[in-house]
Amino acid sequence: MVPAESNPSAEVRLESRSYRITVDDGRESFFALSIEDATNEDAWLMSDTVVALENMR
Repeated sequence: MVPAESNPSAEVRLESRSYRITVDDGRESFFALSIEDATNEDAWLMSDTVVALENMR
């Protein structure tokens, strides 16, 4: 793992995408969110998400 670089004067352009990922031949699916720095292909974060706050535990 490489430590994050800090450059307060650098402009960062973030992009986000959402995905519905299906596994087990369509029997299971979940949602995911990806946040990426458009200028750096090594700077990204992907996380699974919940549809409603009631489902988050």
